[in-house]
Amino acid sequence: MQFEIGRTSRLGNREVNQDRLMVIENPHGAVLVLGDGLGGKPGGDLAAQTLVDTVREELALNPLPAEHPEKFLQEIIRRAHHAILMAGQEQQPPVSPGSTAVVCLVQNLKVWWAHVGDSRFYLFRNGLPLYRTQDHSYVEQLYQEGRISLSKTHDHPMRNYVTQCIGLFPHEPEAAVSKGVDLQEGDILLLCSDGFWEPLDDAQLGSMIEKGQLNNALNALAERAEATSYPHSDNTTAVALRVISLQQPQRSSRQQTKPKKPGKRATLDDAIAEIEHAIKTYEKEMKE
Repeated sequence: MQFEIGRTSRLGNREVNQDRLMVIENPHGAVLVLGDGLGGKPGGDLAAQTLVDTVREELALNPLPAEHPEKFLQEIIRRAHHAILMAGQEQQPPVSPGSTAVVCLVQNLKVWWAHVGDSRFYLFRNGLPLYRTQDHSYVEQLYQEGRISLSKTHDHPMRNYVTQCIGLFPHEPEAAVSKGVDLQEGDILLLCSDGFWEPLDDAQLGSMIEKGQLNNALNALAERAEATSYPHSDNTTAVALRVISLQQPQRSSRQQTKPKKPGKRATLDDAIAEIEHAIKTYEKEMKE
């Protein structure tokens, strides 16, 4: 597969950026990660950083392709959760940091994703959100239960209260993990924090992310999110992948041609050449 990567992370009207993102690529695919450290609790940036560090370490030990993608994502979330708890206990004084998590795996022409909290994953096709994660948040729960309307989710006083996260509490979160979805050329995968998606709507995201380079589109969307939320804008962070081609890039002829290793055939050819040279050298003497 061939793809384009874009990313952005802005401070907003905050003193510290507690969002973290990471992209790891290899010839077999890519993993995208985003974490939004919980505000109002100490160590949010520590929690989000521990998430990306855990994924990096896991992929160093077990490079792509993942044999069981869904189990791979579940295990990453589980390990990150326990790593965050341990990192918090190592602080002086000890703290209980937490973070949202969204992780996306691309391999074998498919995509899988997992999330905890209200950071989102989107799959856009032709500018439309084909898939979108359902937030683990109090307001989303109220909306799903029909207790509030969609319009009231945007300004609800508890809209930033998440019902699940990694870290913070000893019990392991129940990560939502997708099945594999076949990718098409032109598909765009987007991972973003609530500071990025909340001030915008899905139609804005889809229409702008389809235009031009991903880096430019994400920066323009982040600026719009900041301006809409000013003077209370959150950290605005996003990472995206656009599928350029489902074909593997072709190697050049130089890359395809490997130097011959010396072996039995090479040794035999050398011997024959030496014999022919000797015959030509002593041909006159042999005739006499």
